[in-house]
Amino acid sequence: MFEESTNLPVAVIGAGPIGLSAAVHLLAQGYTPILFEAGDMAGSNLARWGHVRMFSPWAYNMDPAAVALLKQKGWNKPAGNEFPTGKELLEQYVTPLASHCEIAPHLNLNTQVISVSRLNHDVLRTDGRNRVPFVLRVTGPNGDRDVKAQAVIDASGTYQTPNWLGTHGIPALGENAAADSITYGVPNILSYGRKQYANKSVLVVGGGHSAFNALQDLILLADQYKDMRVLWGVRNACVANVVRSPANDELQERRRLEVRIQDLLDQGRIEVFSELEIEEINRENGRLIVQSGSRKLPPVDRIIAATGFRPNLSLLAELRISLDPATQSPTRLAPLIDPNLHSCGSVPEHGYVELSHPELDLYIVGIKSYGRAPTFLLKTGYIQVQSVVNALATSEMSADMHPSAAPTISLCRG
Repeated sequence: MFEESTNLPVAVIGAGPIGLSAAVHLLAQGYTPILFEAGDMAGSNLARWGHVRMFSPWAYNMDPAAVALLKQKGWNKPAGNEFPTGKELLEQYVTPLASHCEIAPHLNLNTQVISVSRLNHDVLRTDGRNRVPFVLRVTGPNGDRDVKAQAVIDASGTYQTPNWLGTHGIPALGENAAADSITYGVPNILSYGRKQYANKSVLVVGGGHSAFNALQDLILLADQYKDMRVLWGVRNACVANVVRSPANDELQERRRLEVRIQDLLDQGRIEVFSELEIEEINRENGRLIVQSGSRKLPPVDRIIAATGFRPNLSLLAELRISLDPATQSPTRLAPLIDPNLHSCGSVPEHGYVELSHPELDLYIVGIKSYGRAPTFLLKTGYIQVQSVVNALATSEMSADMHPSAAPTISLCRG
């Protein structure tokens, strides 16, 4: 840490569970955090998938340090073996934590970080770089302003930047034009989205558990509206067996969902279109026609793109970051989270060393640190921020010793 900025705050981008956890650990180490949340409440992204039940139990979804802080104010800890929905996580944990008297004064809502740089240094300038503070350009209710910080922890997540339907990694031809009939992520089909999907033909695209959640809700709706048609498009050659988790899976809610989808497939309730490589989406007679090579899918009224998410890296363009070209995660973290080798629960523990970048005192944490890999657990993010904050407070991580010179082990243990 450089002497000129030791009285400056540590900036935390994003006030979801991981960003709030970072603030808790920063306060415990004597730092002043400043949290920026683009939404109108802490954990605003959670509200968008509040109807979805999580795979991980409460015990995985709460930071022990945050729990200790909350208990000081008489907060009732949820049962560790129960599986919360996103809404329950928001209401029973995130909101009370953000409202805590130790956290609330440092929280800036409706404030978006546009870019991060170094004082008087663009990305090309090296001389004296590590001796000047960060500068965050933020926009909020009172317009734009610049905020100086001694370190930056980016916990802004990925939910605002979904992957495209197009097979090339870019929008399919006609995808943007059809945006009013496409929903990215997992919509609340059984509640406020009911009118959009009732008695409609709906195509769900994606081979992961987000797609499974959408499919099961569509079938529940189809039980009430007999004219519905549920289609599922995947890149795989075959989806005959979607039960991937072992019977003794520690994330039992994940296995329950897989078994449910397998039952629906066996019953013929879902029309499957495999080897789907979406090149073009056209609108004909008010309906959408998806084209994959020479094949055209049946017309549908709506498409749900459960195709995953990617990090928004534009705000870090003037900083020196090192990312794996495939996963878009920190270079040393990438081999540990490769989705071809790991699933939720199998990623080994990691900390500040794996999360460090050439830019001293910058860390990307939480699900954003995983880039495009879909294997993140909140439990992992809490370990990450504890390690990062411990590193900031350790003299070995001063400007005289770059993180790359540190031993390649994680400082903290869950």
